Amino acid sequence: MTDDAPRGGRPQQRKQVLLRLDPLVHDALTRWANDELRSANAQIEFLLRKALTDAGRMPRQAAAMRRRGRPSKAEQEAGRDAVQEAEAEPGTS
Repeated sequence: MTDDAPRGGRPQQRKQVLLRLDPLVHDALTRWANDELRSANAQIEFLLRKALTDAGRMPRQAAAMRRRGRPSKAEQEAGRDAVQEAEAEPGTS
């Protein structure tokens, strides 16, 4: 099992990455994201996933990209359940 694999059937936590960009590149990316009704973060993830897929390097077990818009009630409840389970486990933080 690799560090990337989900453990115990629980959903993986999303990784946070610090990304330094040229301000003009960031502005262009933000405009593009706004045109497609995405956040800049979602646009970056979309482009990275497309590049990985085009290069044949997208992991098969990678979760699908989150849908646009507000999460459904079922998705919100699943997220709350995962947080409550993580908080209830002793020795995790």
